[in-house]
Amino acid sequence: MRRSVSNTLKGSAGNLVEWYDVYVYSVFAIYFESQFFSSEDKNSTLYVWAIFAATFLMRPIGAWYFGRFADRYGRRLALTVSVTIMAACSFVIALTPTAATIGIGASIVLLVARLVQGFATGGEYGTSATYMSEAAIPGRRGFLSSFHYVTLVGGHVLAQLTLLIMLTFLDVPQVSEWGWRVAFGIGGVAAIVVFWLRRSMDESLGAESIEAAKSGGARASGSLYELVVHQWRPLLLCFLITAGGTVAFYTYSVTGPKMIQSAFAGGDVITGTVLNLIVLTLLMVLQPLGGWLSDIVGRKSLLVFFGVGGVLYTWFLISALPQQDDWLKAFVILAIGFVILTGYTSINAVVKAELFPTHVRALGVGLGYALANSAFGGTAPLLYQAALSTDHVTMFVIYATAIIAISLFVYVFFLKNKGQNWLDDASMGERAKASR
Repeated sequence: MRRSVSNTLKGSAGNLVEWYDVYVYSVFAIYFESQFFSSEDKNSTLYVWAIFAATFLMRPIGAWYFGRFADRYGRRLALTVSVTIMAACSFVIALTPTAATIGIGASIVLLVARLVQGFATGGEYGTSATYMSEAAIPGRRGFLSSFHYVTLVGGHVLAQLTLLIMLTFLDVPQVSEWGWRVAFGIGGVAAIVVFWLRRSMDESLGAESIEAAKSGGARASGSLYELVVHQWRPLLLCFLITAGGTVAFYTYSVTGPKMIQSAFAGGDVITGTVLNLIVLTLLMVLQPLGGWLSDIVGRKSLLVFFGVGGVLYTWFLISALPQQDDWLKAFVILAIGFVILTGYTSINAVVKAELFPTHVRALGVGLGYALANSAFGGTAPLLYQAALSTDHVTMFVIYATAIIAISLFVYVFFLKNKGQNWLDDASMGERAKASR
């Protein structure tokens, strides 16, 4: 248990920093928008969120590369490489000259840096979810692996906290002029620290598997052919489990805080930032509770709770939240959404890890997640912004609710609440390989 907790904390630290680097973009977007695009361009906000969405196109590629790497050469090394890439890109963004200096080159550098970060993030999710699920002990996997999303949400919390501190000591023009650069720089420095932490983690992939891969004797390990041909059912299941969860996550936790940020954008900019910080901290704290509960009642029960809640609540959240000017009402509306969302986020890592045998687990978890995340998650803020600008928000609500409903169908009819799984019985995977 002690080693499991130690490895969980070290794995979580890296996950925290990488997701800070992801979310510092969305949190500071309205402040650095004018630095990369002309203030006279009415579509500049759409361009900023288009870049946010475009980075998700790289996630499947990153998931394939790092998943294959992790299944062959170990989870620890793959995680160390991914955090190094994230650090480098954060420094590049922090140091990029503005559009006033290099013109369109500024937005091109931003796009390229974010695409590379999307590549690294694609590898981070699958590998870290796999590592933390494998490092957790049986009977406590739900609770310990829930820290994967504690730190994922924690990255968003840290980004919001960074903004709050800046707005406390700086005015809005100063944050727009240079404060956002400091925010990206912090992510780069923190990633360097995590690089050293990750080097001391225990490796969760067996030494025999790593040696076999190095000698060329484990061709099935991390093989895309092996995954698509022999493990296509769990891959499809992973995709469908993720679809509704990821569209809800980005709608609730990214678009939701943006609604609050816009509602309090006048003289209450501090109030809006504090409110977002508090409610996102609530989401973070809820994750271990959901994971602990899943160890008792089963994973399926929580996923069905999320699916039913998401189908019934999404319309109300999207329609009511932008209308709020009272901080307490806004908090309650978003907090209820986060309670529902926890049914998915707290256990999604272990649920997916349980679907795959060891030799393709990082690849399967990462690719299944990344494909759904690219199609439905990363595009959600962009689609909402486009729907808002064209007065078609109802269409976005129907779209998001329909995706959650499809995942709910999968949760109800294709998942078991408890029972034998690949994660707890590694010999299942060995027998499957031997039979071929």
